[in-house]
Amino acid sequence: MYYMATDEDVVVRTSGLRMAYGDRTVLDGVDLAVRTGEVVALLGPNGAGKTTTVEIIEGFRRRDAGDVEVLGVDPERGDDAWRARIGVVLQSWRDHRRWKVRELLAHVADTYRPYARAGAPRPRDVDELLVRVGLSDAAGQRTATLSGGQRRRLDVAVGLVGRPDLLVLDEPTAGLDPAARREFHELLHEVVDLDGTVVLMTTHDLAEAGTVADRILLLAGGRIVADGSPAAVAHQVAGPAEVRWTAGGARHVHSTTDPVAFTRDLLATGEVDDLEVVRASLEDAYLEIVRRHDAGEPLSPTGTPDPRTDAARTEAPR
Repeated sequence: MYYMATDEDVVVRTSGLRMAYGDRTVLDGVDLAVRTGEVVALLGPNGAGKTTTVEIIEGFRRRDAGDVEVLGVDPERGDDAWRARIGVVLQSWRDHRRWKVRELLAHVADTYRPYARAGAPRPRDVDELLVRVGLSDAAGQRTATLSGGQRRRLDVAVGLVGRPDLLVLDEPTAGLDPAARREFHELLHEVVDLDGTVVLMTTHDLAEAGTVADRILLLAGGRIVADGSPAAVAHQVAGPAEVRWTAGGARHVHSTTDPVAFTRDLLATGEVDDLEVVRASLEDAYLEIVRRHDAGEPLSPTGTPDPRTDAARTEAPR
């Protein structure tokens, strides 16, 4: 079941969103809602329409059909004041290679000053932001001399400097090492918790999506085919959990949609030497979506498990 947000807390909403390039339909009725206080990850195979969806939400691309509302405005009619409320971190972008890091960020920050309002001071303090993204030591460097990871930190700083109400991220941690990726995740939660910023991100890093996102949207075949928490999506798409245990020297495996109840009954037998519950992962869900997409199988999950999977590979405990 898809999340039905109320009008009061919706920041991004699309209904019947459609887009085609020539005779190739990319979006075929995308319905989604992103609400206040959320970090939402949009996942899907290459060519699924993630970038197109994000570009329409940002107001960078005109849709063929459907309704879109972002911060209470149709993106195709958004003015500069509306755009000032949205931060964008592209997968890659170019600027003048002779800009120095602090000069560039300060220049971008100045463009937000006319749009400051009560309760939403704009822009952020540039020096504080450089410290937060780990670029204070590189403030005087030219952008051409930055490493790939430093360049990505600067991209994130540019997206945050206007103190956005909505932050849209395209592969935000590409090129970052594990330590920098963790720091970015902490920064992301900080802007959500302290500033109330809503985050919509695309990523191919499933571990990152499962760690950072409150909700996962899986896009395939031009539609949202799964919507929920990482754990809920994994269960919805990838199927039941496996309970593995050892009893009397024999190894047993049982697939079930209710591992809690099964494990409770199993432990009640008093014959369990070793026990492990393995739930479907977000990666399992993603791969299943890609498999169905490539095979031309129906992609909309019913949420009803196949009864054949709720059976043991060995005799269930009595």
